[in-house]
Amino acid sequence: MNTFDLLKPAPGLRVVVSGAASGIGAAIAEAFIQADAQVFICDVDASAVEQAKAAQPRLHASVADVANIGQVDAVIEDARRALGGLDLLVNNAGIAGPTGAVEDMDPAQWERTITTNLNSQFYFLRRAVPVLKETSDRAGIIAMASVAGRLGYAFRTPYAATKWAIVGLVKSLAVELGPSDIRVNAILPGVVEGERMNRVIAARAESLGITFDEMRDDYLKRISLRRMVTVDDIAAMTLFLASPAARNVTGQAISVDGNVEYL
Repeated sequence: MNTFDLLKPAPGLRVVVSGAASGIGAAIAEAFIQADAQVFICDVDASAVEQAKAAQPRLHASVADVANIGQVDAVIEDARRALGGLDLLVNNAGIAGPTGAVEDMDPAQWERTITTNLNSQFYFLRRAVPVLKETSDRAGIIAMASVAGRLGYAFRTPYAATKWAIVGLVKSLAVELGPSDIRVNAILPGVVEGERMNRVIAARAESLGITFDEMRDDYLKRISLRRMVTVDDIAAMTLFLASPAARNVTGQAISVDGNVEYL
């Protein structure tokens, strides 16, 4: 086998990606499709799911709110039937959550962020892990965390709390599932170009009383490479972690962020 072939996921890999009708999730799903994987996505946005299926007919997809345990159960069951099993779970779904001082935060927004970003990962894992054990000899789990899972993030405490928790979840599961030959890793994206980041910058700028451009420039100054990353950068790392080249990579929290120095 050519050494570089190890960098490609095996053809036919059966992959579930949550929150994948747009943004990072959509880029990951498309990357696996191009790598000849079988891909099942879910997303809470029904119109975005339909658009994704129309743009890429090879996708299997369903509409689901990942904060709803019953709907997550249905996603894994539907994926098992559609794909004939499961080799890789990409726990990607998440929301930005509220921006503001902790004493001013709406408890309902806090709870929604925790449920969507953290509890949802458990909901998927509790159903996906048995399927991985039963049907795969190349099983893996990739959790989407954030650079906010290794740095403090003022005024974004619910979001940061979930991302730190995801890193702990991954490191613990790597120990738990290692004897079953299931690899578990986290990807920590940095400042990702796109509309979602623009909304985050706008909210942070408003909370600090500065302009959008000033806030954007401030973000870039915190990155060693002085540039944002793209969704394709994240997708590329996901492909690597799913490839034979990463067969001994587990329990890792890997930043793809240009080295964000502080938040």
